Amino acid sequence: MFEKNLKNKIINGDSIMELKKIPNDTFDLIFADPPYNLQLRNNLIRPDRSKVSAVNDKWDKFDSFATYDKFTTSWLIECKRILKKNGSIWIIGSYHNIFRVGSKVQDLGFWILNDVIWNKNNPMPNFKGTRFTNAHETLIWASKDKNSRYTFNYQSLKCLNDDLQMRSTWNLPICNSNERLKEKGQKVHSTQKPESLLHRIILASTNKSDFILDPFLGSGTTAVVAKKLGRNYCGIEREKIYYEAANKRIKNTKIIEDEYLDTIKNNRSKPRIPFGSLVELGVIKPGTEIYDQKKKINAKIMVDGSIKYQKSEGSIHKIAAKILGAESCNGWTYWHYKTGNTLRPIDELRERLRARN
Repeated sequence: MFEKNLKNKIINGDSIMELKKIPNDTFDLIFADPPYNLQLRNNLIRPDRSKVSAVNDKWDKFDSFATYDKFTTSWLIECKRILKKNGSIWIIGSYHNIFRVGSKVQDLGFWILNDVIWNKNNPMPNFKGTRFTNAHETLIWASKDKNSRYTFNYQSLKCLNDDLQMRSTWNLPICNSNERLKEKGQKVHSTQKPESLLHRIILASTNKSDFILDPFLGSGTTAVVAKKLGRNYCGIEREKIYYEAANKRIKNTKIIEDEYLDTIKNNRSKPRIPFGSLVELGVIKPGTEIYDQKKKINAKIMVDGSIKYQKSEGSIHKIAAKILGAESCNGWTYWHYKTGNTLRPIDELRERLRARN
């Protein structure tokens, strides 16, 4: 009942106190953008002597590393407790804090899956010229433990990246232009994250209707993108000004129409079924003829799940590749079986078997 009251709600309160109220195993995904503890000593000044609007808010200040570590451990313990068995967590940070956070992540038994570099297309320059321009932030992606069957929509991410495997370096712009929340010409939140970053994370790590938590909601980007993508969200934000800005922003967000929320099915998540299983279970019988799509090539199925074509014997994939003169071939889509007067791909038989299981 408590979980139902949390769905698609944001809470104005202290993160750790509010996290303690949430039942175990509630969320499929957590995205955390905790204070960075930037340790800035002086104001940042541009060459024209104008002041840089940097992160110098009270909520980002801690007395010592020990205080920050204690804070980090406290919220991570609660996040692990309320994360579902097969859930995962993303944490973003800068060089000031991400290594300390990563240490606590491992100490608490999370299982790190990747670190991802968000390479900013338009970073703030280093005005003093005393260091490299800080052009990236680091994200840690971890499952609840090493045995978690976490969600990873590999095919969707590959499609998003023009049919190339998505790498762990992401080139995305910082939040600016119309997306940046402003009040009287000033930024509402100093570390507002771009929607493109959360779009990629949520698409990668959740499915439609999953439940996502952001314990440091800030300006509300996580909730906004979750709502657009048909996921359920919950956010916690301590600062009243951010909470009100996020609330207004979420209310003005429209969900993408349901018919456009479908994503490519992830073959990795489907149970593997060898062709021989179809023979063993009587789905297709030894001696059955199978054909290429144009019915110019035919082969016969053997009792061990191999196929015989002329003088060649082997798997459905090996024989199809040999016929095509290719290094490899997906035999499931190359070979067809006859039903009535039509040919159907043998992959349909595999899908029927998956449905039965």
